[in-house]
Amino acid sequence: MGAKGRRALFLDRDGVVNEDYHYPCMSAHITFRPGIFELCRKAARLGYMIFVVTNQAGVAKGKFTEADVRSLHAWMRAEFEKQGVSIAEFYYCPYHIDGIVAEYAIDSDWRKPKPGMFLQAAKDHLIDLTASVMVGDKETDRIELPGLKCIIVKSQYTTEGWDVETLEEVGEMLDA
Repeated sequence: MGAKGRRALFLDRDGVVNEDYHYPCMSAHITFRPGIFELCRKAARLGYMIFVVTNQAGVAKGKFTEADVRSLHAWMRAEFEKQGVSIAEFYYCPYHIDGIVAEYAIDSDWRKPKPGMFLQAAKDHLIDLTASVMVGDKETDRIELPGLKCIIVKSQYTTEGWDVETLEEVGEMLDA
């Protein structure tokens, strides 16, 4: 643990942990990305706590419920544990300003690229955000938080501005 706290590896869910699927809300929708378990095992060996941070606008848009999100995350946590990986916590943002479910149709500080989920993780788990890394697959995964290193993996959403092509390359960057 550094002077300011532990370091964390933050992973976007859809597109980094699992293949992107239009509003995934059940285990049948999930195909884990090649290299995700290896990356997480390596990060854990290097002393990183592992978190999943994900925008889940499908809640605000009426596609599924928060209970569906929590159920899927419980299943995913168990799948990671089978691979020898402990996920410290899943953080998700159910809000979207254009939502159709009134209670979720708000502009939230938890919606990436805003830093709310990261600040909460830092508070909950004594995380040093300046020693931590966020891995995403979209420009909105470049979090508005000075000092947090953000790595964007090439995807269908990044025609330019990506940092690496594979999760294996992310693992190599953790060594640096």
